[in-house]
Amino acid sequence: MELENATAGRRGATIREVAGRAGVSIKTVSRVVNNEPNVRPETRDRVLKAVADLDYEPLPAARGLAGRRTFSIGLLYENPHEFSYIQRLLEGAYNACEAQTHALLLRPCPEDVSPDKVRQFVRQTRVDGVLLTAPITDRTDITSLLVESRIAFAQISPRETNPLWTAVGPDDVEASRALTRHVLSLGHRRIGFIQGDPKHGASHKRLAGHLDGLREHGLEADPALIVAGRFDFDSGQDGLHALWRLCERPTAIIACNDDTAAGVVVAAHERGIRVPATLSVAGFDDSPTATHTWPQLTTVRQPIAAIAFRATELLIATIAGEPPRQETFDCDLIARASMAKPAPLRRTGS
Repeated sequence: MELENATAGRRGATIREVAGRAGVSIKTVSRVVNNEPNVRPETRDRVLKAVADLDYEPLPAARGLAGRRTFSIGLLYENPHEFSYIQRLLEGAYNACEAQTHALLLRPCPEDVSPDKVRQFVRQTRVDGVLLTAPITDRTDITSLLVESRIAFAQISPRETNPLWTAVGPDDVEASRALTRHVLSLGHRRIGFIQGDPKHGASHKRLAGHLDGLREHGLEADPALIVAGRFDFDSGQDGLHALWRLCERPTAIIACNDDTAAGVVVAAHERGIRVPATLSVAGFDDSPTATHTWPQLTTVRQPIAAIAFRATELLIATIAGEPPRQETFDCDLIARASMAKPAPLRRTGS
């Protein structure tokens, strides 16, 4: 008997019990739980109080049977060079799904993932919508498939936004412009720039912001100071070697992410180039790498988890019938020891 009572005590409340506590029909409880419109505010508040009092947790599968929805969200991502980015992104998406009792289903995608594979994932999982991360978010073949299949989706950090689609991302252009302003304010005029993976919209936006920052100070961009990269450590090493072969070497280098900046710092140490005494270095993202290098990196912090959380919220709202929205998040400049005035200015006290 005691065992039966203990088991009964652990049983979750039923929707019928919630309805009885709130004094409404089961259908009204369902509408409130599913965040459907046309429920009077006082009724909604009464149901939500009953849900909280009884610790009621609707099962996503049961909700799906009633409304032909699975209450699950798919997330497509490409394996990144630096895992902390995807870790923070998953954290934000998961927390948003948990807050709205949705499941989050992950689909790692190789670089050449085909639309057919995405279609197969959507059909097999029956997700209500899909989160697209960079660089998949800019794949027109995949967005076209989702549009044609009438599958809701939200883009995270796309290169271009479409007013018909939900999209959330950082203001990469302004963040890069601010970083370039900071480097210029220290007195640097020969600034190297190592680009990121060209498949990522962020790489193009960060270069655009850098060029804007130079123009604001009346400086023409020197093509020799802009080198290709891939958002990885090796790109930083290769970039430093390429820039150091120039007749007029840079006094500062901005890399498109922290992994690349770390490669610059290590390659500089190997060549006996002092950072920041001879060469200042800056990165982007404020990943753990930024504080693991010596010296620690000046960088830009983007709110990755918050961006993913908001993208997931907006996707769920779109699925429920709300219009698509596009939102941009500000970034923060984080100044650390890898940046200093150029040596000539330090010597003159300027």
